[in-house]
Amino acid sequence: MFMKRVLCALGLTIAAWSAAQAQDVYVPYNRDVYHWIDRYQIKYGDQVPQLQTAARPYGRADVADLAEVSARNATTAVDQFNTRYLLNDNWNYTELDSNDSRRPILNYFYRNKTDLYHFQNEHFTVRVNPVLHLEVGLDNQTDGVRYINTRGVQVEGTIDEKFGYYAFIGETQARFPGYVMDRIQRDNVVPHETLWKDFKEDAYDFGTARGYINYALSKHVEILLGHDRQFIGDGYRSLIYSDYAPPSFFLKLNTRVWKIHYMNLFQELTAEYRRKDRDLLFPKKYMALHRLGINVTDNLNIGVFEQIIFARGKGRFELQYLNPIIFYRSVELALGSEDNALLGADFRWNVQNRVQLYGQLLLDEFLLAKVKEREGWWANKFAGQIGAKYIDAFGINNLDLQGELNVIRPYTYQHEDQFSNYQHYNQPLAHPIGANLYEVIGTAYYQPLPRLMLTGKAIATRYGQDIVTATDTLNYGNNVLLSYLNRIDNYGNEIGQGIRTDQLYLDMTATYQLKYNLFLDLKQVVRRSDAEVDALDQNTFFTSFALRWNIAQRLHEF
Repeated sequence: MFMKRVLCALGLTIAAWSAAQAQDVYVPYNRDVYHWIDRYQIKYGDQVPQLQTAARPYGRADVADLAEVSARNATTAVDQFNTRYLLNDNWNYTELDSNDSRRPILNYFYRNKTDLYHFQNEHFTVRVNPVLHLEVGLDNQTDGVRYINTRGVQVEGTIDEKFGYYAFIGETQARFPGYVMDRIQRDNVVPHETLWKDFKEDAYDFGTARGYINYALSKHVEILLGHDRQFIGDGYRSLIYSDYAPPSFFLKLNTRVWKIHYMNLFQELTAEYRRKDRDLLFPKKYMALHRLGINVTDNLNIGVFEQIIFARGKGRFELQYLNPIIFYRSVELALGSEDNALLGADFRWNVQNRVQLYGQLLLDEFLLAKVKEREGWWANKFAGQIGAKYIDAFGINNLDLQGELNVIRPYTYQHEDQFSNYQHYNQPLAHPIGANLYEVIGTAYYQPLPRLMLTGKAIATRYGQDIVTATDTLNYGNNVLLSYLNRIDNYGNEIGQGIRTDQLYLDMTATYQLKYNLFLDLKQVVRRSDAEVDALDQNTFFTSFALRWNIAQRLHEF
């Protein structure tokens, strides 16, 4: 019923806006590529203020505009290479690309450097590319080779300069390191994915599908309908909405006018994944979110957001949440206050084109009087983030540093049951570890040669694990899948309660780009988890080598 209403509304809207403006698609969210975009946004973003970076992914036209500015200012061979990559990647939105291929294959394939096949005329564009991820590795916790084998295809383009479309489909067989397999056993899902099945010995088989269509309702308003991930924020983590959970069905409105970007996002989520031996319709729930971002200056952006998670029986959507402007909390109260409302703010401030300061504040439930009492009231549920990025650090070209602090109170994101908690398909919608944690993140990106990127990450997390016994689980506020109705106590709650665990995650990766979007990765992961209960201690050493073609790294940073 919800799908029928959405498609009907979409059809009526499109019919009413026959004079729509030119439309573009979005750069697929890849942390490596987005690091380059963010780097040049810090350096030259005051010249491209329409690119508001807290709402990801970014439109290809905006990225092309930023790359053109960077091309006029690039002074090092590395920046020239990166800028040329971005221009060629978005060739149909710029005149500055250098994308013509010298040796097309059979006169049809790779007529440019970026696409296996492409076609463009005044009415229609299409880009078709293969997807491949072959990875092998060894893990000290498990026997046998760990591997990833992904094959797929990616298609995108435009029609009549009004419609944009994108589709990705892939098939994967994978055998993961031990700590990832522990997460799969805990939550009954493969991280980032939906339906899966066993494959050979201790391996998994799953498919991935993402896609959307978007339509320019006017010069300043667009609508998107599809199935994909979202990310809100400028940090390494997002405490509002991250890309950890699998893709979900969404309807999105983007309004960009003057210094304002206003986003409405409506989603259908899976409340619970129940693995059975027969076909089973999984229970649904819904999310409504809106975020208002405004460029206070060309270098300072402030955003406020509100979202709500709810369910209405078997597949029913609450129509009152379709209002694109109204304050959701007032609607929730008027309806009887059974839903899960979250709200907060974020900011991003670029300083002297070298440093970016950013942060997020999320309020799940909050009473100032209870905070002042300092008695650890369970329902003071909130999360905060503060961070900074430093471009060309210490005067070293193409050395970029980032530091970030995240704090999440116990029971944040939990609610009464799976129909209103902050998860989709048994996976958190924000931080992958859940809540009840302190975290410090440090990253370093160094590109000594145009085709070589060296990346180092250190993620130190202190969190409190819930206590799981043979017959019960004691809920200390870490796992967002649990109900806060089963909390340990009303007062005396503090971050790290439960089984206090100190975890250090180190990732050192060397990536070499052989040709456009064809990468070789050499990766070393060291993960040390020191818990108060010795049986939960873990020391992981995972070494891997990968060949990637038109696909991002698969990361398990939890």
